[in-house]
Parts: sequence; C-alpha cells; structure tokens
Amino acid sequence: MDCVFCKIVKKEMKSDKVYEDEDLIGIRDINPQAPIHILIIPKKHFEKLHQIEEIHLLGKMIKIAYEIAEKEGILNSGYRIVINTNRDAGQSVDHVHIHLLGGRIMRWPPG
Repeated sequence: MDCVFCKIVKKEMKSDKVYEDEDLIGIRDINPQAPIHILIIPKKHFEKLHQIEEIHLLGKMIKIAYEIAEKEGILNSGYRIVINTNRDAGQSVDHVHIHLLGGRIMRWPPG
C-alpha cells in the first residue's frame, strides 16, 4: 500500500512517535483536535474497520490507547477514543486507526 500511514510505518515519512511494537505504532496527530491527540495505527494495512479479521488487534489498540493516556497524564482526567470508518464518518486516511484525544473537556455530541 502507498498510504501515508504505511509510509510512516516503513519509516519513509517522519512522525512524532510515542509508541511502537511489532503490531502498532502511536504518533502525534499533525492536526491535533485536542492538547493530546495521538493516532494508534496497526502496522498491517486495513482500509476499513470492518475489514480487520484479527479481532485481538482491536483489543490491543484499545489497551495501548489507555497505556498512552496514562503516560500522557490524561488517564484519570478523561480521554476519548474515536475510530472513523468511511468518509461520512470523517475517515480521511484509508488505513484503520484510533484517535486518542484528551487534555481538555470533550463536548457531546461529537462531530
């Protein structure tokens, strides 16, 4: 794949990395919507959420999100996890990823 996240995973593009293991990478969003805005991205390319067959990977993404929330100091104050799927939901990069947002009061409804 030739998407921006695949390029970041392959280290063809720079990123502000906060986490990496054999399955996932966590980077700071270049267009943050909150003081803390981190993207948790599987290294394997999946365009849409419903295409992930390795369901355990989704659980790992959530677990890493709250581990990063703890490191970033927002675990107890509050954080939001968002997964956008398809254009109408706001997915702008066709590679599944989680948005971890925090560091401010979140409003409802989102969007």
